[in-house]
Amino acid sequence: MLPDLAFFLAAIPAVALVGLSKGGLGGAFGLMGVPILAMAVPPMQAAAIFLPILLVMDGVALFAWRHYNDRKTLLILLPGALIGITLGWATSNMISANAMRLVLGLITLIFVLRYLIETFGPQKGQAPPSEHKPVLATFWSTICGYTSFVAHAGGPPFQIYTLPLKLDPKTYTGCSVRFFAIVNLIKVIPYFALGELDTQNITLSAFLFPVALVSTLMGAQVVKWMKPTTFYPLMYGMVSLTAIKLIWDGAGF
Repeated sequence: MLPDLAFFLAAIPAVALVGLSKGGLGGAFGLMGVPILAMAVPPMQAAAIFLPILLVMDGVALFAWRHYNDRKTLLILLPGALIGITLGWATSNMISANAMRLVLGLITLIFVLRYLIETFGPQKGQAPPSEHKPVLATFWSTICGYTSFVAHAGGPPFQIYTLPLKLDPKTYTGCSVRFFAIVNLIKVIPYFALGELDTQNITLSAFLFPVALVSTLMGAQVVKWMKPTTFYPLMYGMVSLTAIKLIWDGAGF
């Protein structure tokens, strides 16, 4: 059965925003997809519809950013992400997604405030790039894997660890694309186990694949034009919007 007009009116902008995020713009765009689509279908169905679309976006983004990566950052983050996904699967019926969004939003807001103090405070000036800290990397990537599974909000904890590294924008985006492509691929197994990826939802996903392809390529093109002096303020601005969006959703407004 073909979806009705109301579904497409919600789904097309939802997928386009997530595609721009997947292409490299990140931030609040990626968090808007499921809530917008949930205006047309139940929230859990919206999340299930998005997973195949995310995998298509990941494929496009991987191609667009195939020449850029930070292998060390990727490898140090993946073990924690796997732990987080496993914990999310095991506790999926025990913890409120809204509670997780609220806590994550508050943590992210503190992270942004710290950046603003370092940049514009009494001792303003660009802090030097952070060094890798394996324990901290495992902590934040575990939260990333967990929130990605239960609340589709893995971006903020990933950014909390990686933005202070101050990688080149292209390197940062290439690493981010690879990380979340792997995370989303792993999530397919528990989503199938929970019965969320049925024939109906996969069919609805297929209708939206063209929007996913175009919007992801557009996002990648925008980021490739940016200099670090533009990229990082924009990213922190997007993270700020992400924090506000998480707090808003988590508080049930």
